[in-house]
Amino acid sequence: MQPDLHSRALAAHTLHQFRTLSPLTHCMTNEVVQSFTANTLLALGASPAMVIEPEEASQFAAIASALLVNVGTLTRERATAMRAAVEQAHHAKTPWTLDPVAVGALEFRRRFCLELLSLQPAAIRGNASEILALAGMNGGGRGVDTTDTAVAALPAAQALARQIGTIVVVTGEVDYVTDGQRTVCVDGGDPLMTRVVGTGCALSAVVAASCALRSDRLDNVASACSWMKKAGQIATQQSNGPGSFVPAFLDALYNLNAQEQA
Repeated sequence: MQPDLHSRALAAHTLHQFRTLSPLTHCMTNEVVQSFTANTLLALGASPAMVIEPEEASQFAAIASALLVNVGTLTRERATAMRAAVEQAHHAKTPWTLDPVAVGALEFRRRFCLELLSLQPAAIRGNASEILALAGMNGGGRGVDTTDTAVAALPAAQALARQIGTIVVVTGEVDYVTDGQRTVCVDGGDPLMTRVVGTGCALSAVVAASCALRSDRLDNVASACSWMKKAGQIATQQSNGPGSFVPAFLDALYNLNAQEQA
């Protein structure tokens, strides 16, 4: 069955809900992307918080609207804090999202991510190689870069979603969002987005925040992908390269409205 193309009108409606709620988003993300991730969430109308101390992380996960766990610069100390936060989020029914950065290439983070899956993430967002590896279907990748196409990883994403009972997002030229039964695709974006550090990690934070909305979670996550791809297209048209792309991208996110999503 062919995936449905996500509706931009629905993405616009979801963005209005998102900005009204302004989800308090607990981001346990990697050191390289913290500022860009926070600015991305702020531009869209969410409220980011970067809390990493184990005792505080556990406490904050219970009061946040959503939690992101990104293992990009994982250490044993960070793993302890992340595990504590996820356990508390699970107990408090705070939706949490996993970004399994380079999980196919490195054993410590692969074991850690697999351990966390039993605590029922609301969503998982990764590139094709990361999703293949998490599903146990090879997919090593080249560090943080994928060596597989998103469509090639779609069967693995669907199987993983069914197995865990979650939403899985495989990102690439086209993003695929699936709960294992229903799948939607999101087109747009621009290759320039891959020349700036943090766009994928920031997307994971937006996906996490979107899981706090009360409406259909698959549609909300697909809408998050749509906002980022639309802003990427706008920013590319208004910039001359990676250096000017970042401020243009944040401005595009901030100015997204119903007319631009239509």
